[in-house]
Amino acid sequence: MSLGYRNIVVVNDGSLDDTVKVALSYNAKVVNHLINLGPGAATQTGIEYAIEDGAKIIVTIDADHQQFPEDIEKLVYHLERNEVDVVIGSRFMNRENQIPAIRILYNMIANVITFILTGLMVTDSQSGMKAFTADFAKKCRLHFNGFEFCVEFIRNIRIFKATYSEVPIRVIYTKDTLSKGQNLLTGVKMIAKLFKFI
Repeated sequence: MSLGYRNIVVVNDGSLDDTVKVALSYNAKVVNHLINLGPGAATQTGIEYAIEDGAKIIVTIDADHQQFPEDIEKLVYHLERNEVDVVIGSRFMNRENQIPAIRILYNMIANVITFILTGLMVTDSQSGMKAFTADFAKKCRLHFNGFEFCVEFIRNIRIFKATYSEVPIRVIYTKDTLSKGQNLLTGVKMIAKLFKFI
């Protein structure tokens, strides 16, 4: 809100903490899942809400304070100026980011798997920060509830012959953010699901 954005949608994925209260205090729109469905399901819910609300451009951002909302303007500017369908925010294109070695390794593996399954090579296949047009979003429904949706999203870029690019974004890692997201176990499960269904 402090950056001037008014059409903010918070998807509360079954959380029982103060997520809803805090979001509403900033006049954000809140959509609730009765139970925790996963990041893919939450992203799809947010996309559907944005489309129904008349959005022309949709930006996704994780809620763990790892990414910087200030970078939203950069993604949208790049999307409009270059007339592409999708812009992916890449942590790994910004050399100033201090990314833990284990996260770099996980992402490298994920990028290779993404390339095998989609034919597209990107520097940050697991990025939660993306900007894309509503026209693309209407075609590209996400079916995976878990982190597999990141690969499915990129696969949809290829399937629908969408234009895309990546731009560097800033990230910050804290003890809290490192405790969330993907790990070795979720990565193995993700790979199994992807190779089974894609």
